[in-house]
Amino acid sequence: MLAAPPRVRRPERGGARALALAGAVSVALLAGPVVYLVVRAVGADPAAALPLVLRPRTGELLVTSLALALAVALAVGALGTLQAALLARLRLPGARTLLTLAALPLAMPSYVAAFGWLGIVPSMQGFWGAWLQLTIVSTPYVTLPVYAALRSTPAGLEIAARSLGRTQLSAMLQVTWPIVRPAATAGALLAGLYALADFGVVSLMRVETLSTGIARAMGAGFDRSYAALLGLVLVVAAVALVLLEQRVRRAAVPARLRSAAPLRLEAGGWAPLAMAAVVVTPVLAIGVPVGVLLARAASADAVAALDWPELLGAAGTSVALASAAGLLAIALAAPVALLAARHPSPLSRALEGAATIAHSLPGIVVGLSLVFLSLSLVPWAYQSVGVLIAAYALLATPRAVGGVRAALERVPARYELLARALGRPRLRALAATTAPLAAPGIAVAALLAAVAALKELPATLLLRPTGVDTLATALWARTDISEYAAAAPYALALVACAAVPAMLVLAATGERDPAHAAEITERSAP
Repeated sequence: MLAAPPRVRRPERGGARALALAGAVSVALLAGPVVYLVVRAVGADPAAALPLVLRPRTGELLVTSLALALAVALAVGALGTLQAALLARLRLPGARTLLTLAALPLAMPSYVAAFGWLGIVPSMQGFWGAWLQLTIVSTPYVTLPVYAALRSTPAGLEIAARSLGRTQLSAMLQVTWPIVRPAATAGALLAGLYALADFGVVSLMRVETLSTGIARAMGAGFDRSYAALLGLVLVVAAVALVLLEQRVRRAAVPARLRSAAPLRLEAGGWAPLAMAAVVVTPVLAIGVPVGVLLARAASADAVAALDWPELLGAAGTSVALASAAGLLAIALAAPVALLAARHPSPLSRALEGAATIAHSLPGIVVGLSLVFLSLSLVPWAYQSVGVLIAAYALLATPRAVGGVRAALERVPARYELLARALGRPRLRALAATTAPLAAPGIAVAALLAAVAALKELPATLLLRPTGVDTLATALWARTDISEYAAAAPYALALVACAAVPAMLVLAATGERDPAHAAEITERSAP
C-alpha cells in the first residue's frame, strides 16, 4: 500500500502571538512621538494653551498648508494619471527606461530641486513656486500605482467596449478609469501629505506653513508650548489625509484577471509628444536643478572654496546614518509585515493600519517630540547619534512595512508549511524558504528607507549632534547665508547618494517585472 502523504501542519498560534507582540512593540514605538505630544498638550494649562491654538496666526498657517496640499494633490493626480496612461497603453520606444525616468523624482530631495531652480530663477518664490517644486517631485506617487493598476487591468474589458461602438477614449473613461481611480486618488492624497509635511521647499520659497511655524516657534525663544500645539495641529491634518487615503484604497476593486497580452496601442506620430509628457517631470525635477548645480560647482569660487575632507566626511556620515536607519526600519517593520502577510486577522490589520497612520508623521514633528522626550527622560541622549538614527527609523518604518509585506506576499506560504511538515522548526523553516525568496524585495525596502533617511532635513536639523554634519545640514547651512556656489557640491553629492540606490532598485526590479517595480517602489516610496 502507498503511504499516506505527510499532513502539512498549520503554523501554531504561538508564532502568531509572538509576531503580534513584536508588532505591538513596533507600533508603540512609532506612536511614541505623537503620544508624548498629546500628553504634553493635555498636561498644559488650558487657560494658556487655548489662546495659543486660537491665534489668528495658527489659522493662517493651517489654511496655507491645506491649500498647498490640495493644489499639489490635484496637479499630481492629473499629471501622474496622464503619464501612467501613456506608459501603460502606448507602445513607446524605450518604455522601461521611460518608466525608470518617471520614477526618479522620488529620489530627488525636494529642497535640492527648489535650491537649483532658485539659482536660475531667484524670483521663483511664494505659494506657486512651492506648488511647482512639490508637484514635479511628487508626481510618481500617482504615476507608479496607476501604471501598475493599468497593467493588471484585463484588456478584454476595453476591447469589449470598443466592439460595442465606443471610441478608445470613451472605452477607457467608462471601463478602465473606474478601476484605476482609487489608485490615482490614493496617490494624489499621498502627494498632498508630502506637501503638507514639507519643510525645505516652503522655507526656501518663503511660504509660511505649519512646518515653518513650528521651526520659528522653536527658534524664537524656544517656545515649546506653541511649537508642540502647532505640531499636534499638523499631525491631526496629516492623519486625516492618511485615513482618507486608506479609505479610498480599501474601496479599490483590483482586477483578479490579467490578459496574456495587455492592451497596447501604436503611438504613431504622437510618440514624441507622449515621451515628452513622461519625461517632463524628471527633466524639471532633476535635469534642470542638477544642470544648474553642476554649473555653479564648476565655477572658480566654488572650486576655490571646496573643502574636500569636509564634503567627504559629510557624505560618509550621511550614508552611515541612513544605512543604520534603513536596517533598524526593516527590523521594526518585519513583525508587522510578517503578521499581516502570514496571519491575517483583525489584530494584524489593526497593527498594520496603525503603522500606516504613523506614515503621516512629518519629520519636524518627530524631531520636535524626540527633542522633548530626550530632554525629559534621558537628557544625556539629547542630540546624540542614537536619537537621530531612531528618528530616521521611525519616519522610514511605515514606508518599509508596505515594501516588506509586498516582498513576503510574493512567496507562497505553502513553502514554509512544507518545510515545517518535514520537521524543521518555525524559524529554520522561515529562514530556509521565505527569507531567501523575499530577500531581494526586503533589500529594496531597506534601500528606499535609507534614501528617505538620507533626504530627511527638519529632524536632522533638530537632533544632529553638535559638530556632526550630514550632506543635508551642510547644504542647508550654506543656503541660509546664500552661499550658493559653496553649497552646490553638497547638493550634488546628496543627489548622487540618493539617486544611485534608487536607480539600482528600479533596475533590479524592473528587469523582472516593470509592473512589480512600480508597485513595490510606490508602496515603499520615501
